[in-house]
Amino acid sequence: MKRTLADTILKKRKALGLTQQALASRLDVSSQAVSKWEKGTSCPDIELLPELAFVLGTTVDALLGYRADDLTVYEERYRGEDYYWGLQPNDMCYDIMRLRPPVKPYRVLEIGCGEGKDAVFLAKNGYEVTAFDAAQSGIDKACELARRNGVHIDFFKADMRDWRPEREYDIIYSSGVFCYADEAVRRELIDSLKDHTAQNGINAVNVFVEKPFILTPPDRINSESYKKGWLSGELFMYYHDWLFHKNSEIIFDCTSSGLPHQHCMDILIAEKKG
Repeated sequence: MKRTLADTILKKRKALGLTQQALASRLDVSSQAVSKWEKGTSCPDIELLPELAFVLGTTVDALLGYRADDLTVYEERYRGEDYYWGLQPNDMCYDIMRLRPPVKPYRVLEIGCGEGKDAVFLAKNGYEVTAFDAAQSGIDKACELARRNGVHIDFFKADMRDWRPEREYDIIYSSGVFCYADEAVRRELIDSLKDHTAQNGINAVNVFVEKPFILTPPDRINSESYKKGWLSGELFMYYHDWLFHKNSEIIFDCTSSGLPHQHCMDILIAEKKG
């Protein structure tokens, strides 16, 4: 656990562009103390962990390497023979094809690919796709789906709340996943994605938003991640400096939990301009 804590502090600090001295000043400790934490030779006092997590835009559980939260339910949902979300591609996939038709192998990153239906659809249409999900059972089914369709996709397991890209992509795509990003990490997450989008590249993302007249979906009533949900327009605000090709808000019916309910969703497709 000490090594995980050290690595997480170092990774989060660098992702935020903080020096050891800057982090130390925020926490009222010495830069030498921060250096020792990152080397794993000492640990922060337990009373300091909540403030450290806040400054780094994460949670105490994540600092310590724990992920015992509602994302783990997808491990079970994806173990069935059927595809939990079906095999029909999301409408945003067609938007991507209209905006960036595959006249060349555009590099696509899908965040939270689930069982791989959208990644496979894009790969079949000529895109160079990298995709990840936090559920290994989803990745396993995605790999099998890609094999059956005769396409190669770079699938791997990762949690979008911790993982950050290291290369540029022409298209970054994510559907129904950003809602699991805590308030403290949203700006840092999206800034990282924007920084790793090629010039004139696009981000196609959506997020569930809260509305007082829509009941909490039955499969999320006890969800910690949804206690501080996204607000209408919040996603658009993070991309205010990009060219919008689509920004809309919809309310739709859903039966994914076996019980009829509704969602409100903000949808954004934006382009990185010079």
